[in-house]
Order: sequence, then structure tokens, then C-alpha cells
Amino acid sequence: MRVVNVLNSRRAGVFGLGASLFALALAAPAVAEAPSDMAFSAETFELAAGGGVDAAVTLPADDTPALASQDEAPSPAAPAAPAAPTAPPPPKDVDLRVVASQFVDVPIAGDARSLARYSGRVDGYLEVRGSFYGGPSNLTLKLRPEYTWGKTSNGEIGLIPGNTALFRPEGAGDFDLSASVEYQWNSGATLEVGKINVLDISGSLPIVASDGHFGFQNLGLALPPTAVVPNTLTGALLQVPKGKMIYRAWVYDPDSQYQRTGFETAFESGVGFMVAAARRTTINRLPGIINVAVVGSTRDSFAVDILPVALTPPPQPIGTFGNESGELALQLSAYQFIKMYPEARGKGWGILARFQASMGDPTFLDYSGYIGVSGNPRFRPQDRFGLAYFQYSLTDELVDDIAFRLGIEDEQGVEAFYTYGIAEGLGLTASVQVVDSAIAFRDTGVTVGARITADF
Repeated sequence: MRVVNVLNSRRAGVFGLGASLFALALAAPAVAEAPSDMAFSAETFELAAGGGVDAAVTLPADDTPALASQDEAPSPAAPAAPAAPTAPPPPKDVDLRVVASQFVDVPIAGDARSLARYSGRVDGYLEVRGSFYGGPSNLTLKLRPEYTWGKTSNGEIGLIPGNTALFRPEGAGDFDLSASVEYQWNSGATLEVGKINVLDISGSLPIVASDGHFGFQNLGLALPPTAVVPNTLTGALLQVPKGKMIYRAWVYDPDSQYQRTGFETAFESGVGFMVAAARRTTINRLPGIINVAVVGSTRDSFAVDILPVALTPPPQPIGTFGNESGELALQLSAYQFIKMYPEARGKGWGILARFQASMGDPTFLDYSGYIGVSGNPRFRPQDRFGLAYFQYSLTDELVDDIAFRLGIEDEQGVEAFYTYGIAEGLGLTASVQVVDSAIAFRDTGVTVGARITADF
């Protein structure tokens, strides 16, 4: 199998980490004790594309009172403050949503063959509150089936998959099911336990709001690579909002749980962990958030289930990579609105930035990151656009160990997309990706693609 196809699949677990950690701090609910200058609602972070899932994966509504300054007429020179939040509708006892996308992409430059490839993905999101069967209303059962089909250009140009929706572990099938239980306290704190798809968390990132169906398509942006947290994990996720701060702690099995129940590996490779703190900010009275996270695991060797066979180093003492134990990485991210439109509540555009660095061995990525802009155009706020640059680097020891058979360097690229909102819950996206592959002998490649997404 091609190196890139392998990475495309087995890195599924790797790349889930970054997005999960940031989403950690970004999907947290607000609490009533937040200061008045933080009184922006879920709509503040809404980046909906024609009423699609972007609207559904926003921050939960803030219960704080309106800005005190809203009682006064704003100065003509000052930017307009976000509209006062409205009370969110009561949660449903049973909530079911289905999102389906179809993709077509074609490499038009580089070493890959210029063939059109068709693929698709369907995701179901079922939540059943305890009150439905006479139990506590603050207890929710979540079921998350997913199904994929077809072929994409993943692995044809870069090591990082260009189609986030279609990445999965090597040799795995097209169907998976995640299931978890979430308990929410009156304070807004939540604890979720079970098998969880990290894509759902990454899709909650404000401004980025990319989960494979919506927003950026490349995994380097939609689910940034980290090589520590798998794409689908089994564990416990705690989230505690406190004023302007949002605290999170995760404990999970570091092995990918795709098409597993979570009991097969049973933490045999060690224990993964993550702690994060995010602070909601305002700049020029526009909302933003800054997040710091520390992630790691107690692995005794590199992630065999994630690292592609083609990148596996020779055994020791010939090879030097993988002779350390324990993983540790630091992540920094920031998301800030630059403009919001008074005539289109919750719509606007902003900047996104993220950086991660690890200790290296036995983590096979030593750093990754991105920077860009995304949001809604003012002339059509139901549409979405994005432009971002990403880069990542394999650990030097691993690169040296495999240099005799495969030359590897940093991978970097740029993605631009535009989503046209056809109708509520229906959007058509055009995208282009320019990638300088980590595989040294490959030329810079360009892929153009289109996807149509329906949210039921």
C-alpha cells in the first residue's frame, strides 16, 4: 500500500489529538457567573453555512445578562456590541440529526494521476435524555454511527489526508459506532464516559468549525495532527466552566478505538491524558478564546497502531527512534472574531491560529500548527469561506532512521474553500489545496474538489 494511503488511515488516531484538545476549550458551556463583558451567546460563535451543522456545533448558549453598556447608545466610533442573548430552547428528550456529504476531487498538479474520485460519508447523531425513560434529565445517552464509501485523493499528494471525512485506520471497514453517556451538573460542568469520536469536538471550534462535512477539508486544519490522541477514543472527559475560564481533563486509552468496543485494548499501551485551560476574551468588544493544553501518555514505545508500516523504523540497536517512554506535548491556540455583522446575528469572520510541540521520541510528530481566516461574507452571511496555512514535522530521529529507504521532510500546505448556502441545511463547497508533500521526491501538488452537504 502506498505510504500516503497508510498515513491517511493509520494517522487517523494521530491527527485527532490536536483538534480534540482545542475543541476541549471551545465547546464549553457558559455559566451565569461570567462577568457582563463576556455576555455573548452561542450565536456569537455561530459560523453556519446555510443552516448546516456549523450552526449545531457552536458553543452552548450563555446564560449571562446582557452587556451593561448595551443600555447606552454606542458611540459612532465604537463597534457595535453583539446583540443580547436570547434564552435557548429547552433540550429535546430525543434528538436525532443526520449529516451526509458527497465528495469529488481531482489532482491537477504534482505527481498524482489527474483522475476524478468520488466518495461520501453519512453521520448520525442520536441523543436520548434520561427524562425520556423516567430517569434524570441531566443524564444523556449519545449514539454516533458513521459510514463512508468511495475513493478520494487521500495519500496521492501529501502524507496528511486531504479529505478528513474519509480518513480511517488502515485495513478497517467503512462503518463504526461510538456510544457514550454524559452527566451534566447544574453548574454547567459535564462528565462524558465511553467511546467518543474526536471529530465532533473539533467541529465545535469557533471560527474553524471544521469536522469533515463542513469548513476546511484537509486534516491538518480540520483535525490537526498531534500523534498523541486517537481519532476515536475510549475514556472519560471532564469539563468545568468557571467564569471566563473553561477547564478540561481527559483520561483515555491511547490506542485508536475505531471499530472497537474499547475493551479489546483495555489500556494495554498505557494511559493517555490531557489537561487544558481556556479563557474567553474580548478584543474591541468582539469575542475570542485562548487555549493552553498539555497532552501526553505513558506509552513505552511509539504508537504502532498509528505509525504507517512504511514509516516504521528498523529495530534497535540499528534504529534509535522509539527507545524512550512517555509522551508529552504542549498546545497553544487562539480564535478571535475580527468582524461581526449586526444585520446577521452571530455571523462574521475571524482569525484562527494553533501551535503544538512535543518532546519527540516516542511521539513521531515534533510540531504542527496552522494560521488563517474563516467566517461568513457580509454580502451572503449564509455562506462560509476559509483560507489557511498549515505545517507539520516528523520527529528528527524517525526521519534519520528511515532516510535509507524514504526521504522525509516537513509537510506544508494551503487550503481555501467557499461554501454556497443553497437552502437551509444544504450547502455546496468548492475547495483547492496546495501541498508541498513530506515525501521529499514528490513535487508540490494541487487538488481541487467539491462537496455537497445535507443536514437533516
